[in-house]
Amino acid sequence: MNGIRQDRLIICPPCGSAFPELRDGVCAACWYASRERPKPVRDRFAKLARLRELGVEPFGHAFDRSHELGEALAMFEDLEEVTEGAADGGGAPELDDVRVAGRILSYRDLGGSAFAHIGDRDGRLQIHLRRNLLGDDGSALMDLLDLGDWIGVGGAVFRTRRGEVTVRAESLTLLTKTLRPPPFGKEEVAEDGRRVVHSGFSDQASRYRQRYADLAVNPDVREVFRIRSRIVTELRRWLDARGFLEVETPILQPLYGGALARPFSTHHHRLDRKMFLRIADELYLKRLIVGNLDRVYEIGHDFRNEGVDRTHNPEFTMLELYFAFADYEDVMRLTETMIGDVAREVMGTTRFEYAGAVVDLAAPWARIRWDEAFSEAAGLDPREAGDEELRALARKTGRADADELSRGQILDALFSELVEGRITGPVIVYGHPIEMSPLAKPMRGEPAFAERFEVVVCGFELVNAFSELNDPADQWERFAAQQRLRDAGDQEAMEIDEDYVRALEYGLPPTGGFGLGVDRLVMLMTGQTSIRDVILFPILRPEEGPP
Repeated sequence: MNGIRQDRLIICPPCGSAFPELRDGVCAACWYASRERPKPVRDRFAKLARLRELGVEPFGHAFDRSHELGEALAMFEDLEEVTEGAADGGGAPELDDVRVAGRILSYRDLGGSAFAHIGDRDGRLQIHLRRNLLGDDGSALMDLLDLGDWIGVGGAVFRTRRGEVTVRAESLTLLTKTLRPPPFGKEEVAEDGRRVVHSGFSDQASRYRQRYADLAVNPDVREVFRIRSRIVTELRRWLDARGFLEVETPILQPLYGGALARPFSTHHHRLDRKMFLRIADELYLKRLIVGNLDRVYEIGHDFRNEGVDRTHNPEFTMLELYFAFADYEDVMRLTETMIGDVAREVMGTTRFEYAGAVVDLAAPWARIRWDEAFSEAAGLDPREAGDEELRALARKTGRADADELSRGQILDALFSELVEGRITGPVIVYGHPIEMSPLAKPMRGEPAFAERFEVVVCGFELVNAFSELNDPADQWERFAAQQRLRDAGDQEAMEIDEDYVRALEYGLPPTGGFGLGVDRLVMLMTGQTSIRDVILFPILRPEEGPP
């Protein structure tokens, strides 16, 4: 049956409402309600229908809280201290007229009453629901509550005989009926009094894909992302206090550059031209230095069409900064000072345990030349080794594509394979081969090397930095060399950016700059060994089957 047309609208047979079109003979809401679902979900849909029969709105509009849960708990404990300190001692204190809201985390029905715990973004509080106090409407609502539902309660805060701070609910409001059971896990109280939650997710990919549920049931996950937010805030505060100007550069670019990476591309229909998601902010930020904005930074998303592993996600957050009249040694000092200060401010320490290693981010950091570290690990001097000798070594390390790589790519791959994984750090590795560094100035007195450094910590790169190349002719030749590699099939090589060279012709003062992987810094400071654990919604393979 396709429904009955009425004034160009179609009547949905199950609900009797009129719509411009139907799906499989019913409206979208009826189709949604009739989908095949597991029994626990069907039971919740049945409660949803019962709530509507009772005239209860299952998806509320607002609730006027007087306190967040943590605030209510703290205020009551302060009241207890004042009461205990009073000369007459007083009776058992109560905090009246409190209105709090949260998600139901636990529910224990005792017949005539029930105890539940509700939680909000950073607090947890017990509530006591009594049928005779809530009346018939409240009692009926109690029978239709489930774990995960959002409720609001009003009443007095007191301490039970068992010693737990509790809200005696005098009013109960359903704010949102959840139709899918949250994956709550087991809970236990550790010896130090901390409440430890063991996740109800058995599949790690489900946690990333359903981050909303992961955050709802795992306080530790919420804490990681709170710390992430504080790290970003403190990076901004630190730079702002030193005269850096936060700017925004294009994400959608007509020509990508600033790094060796394969881009994502799209098409601008009105302009009829190919566009790219940026792989780095560098070339636009240095244009601003040319324009006399001599200290600039940007914290934003970059996009690289590359593989996914524990330290790589195609969409990631980068802090890039550039400041005039500086070189890479100035940037070294800024980097180690800033990161140490941020760690101290956010975490209260510069020492962290990461994957079984202890790392101290306090300045100064150890420094080592790139070629010395390479020679020690590879057993050959990169200045003297020929291309074929390097390719043979790359093949030994498992690079089946060694014959297709340029010399710079081989050196980079070998360093990553042989050296980075051995470094706990933080270590400043400086003086990279010039062929690996198309945007960096040559090292003074050693033009085969670049005034460039990377910070390596716990086996991964955290920072990449240069004395920025400001000679237009030299930059043109570097771009041309990259273009030749690109024409030969290297999809990560840069193209010639004529506008950027034109900007250099207007005069880029001596400039130092760096790129900091914000996600990796958060990994380090929170002890997370996968970048997916510090990105709210990481890139994943498509989900198989219906959600």
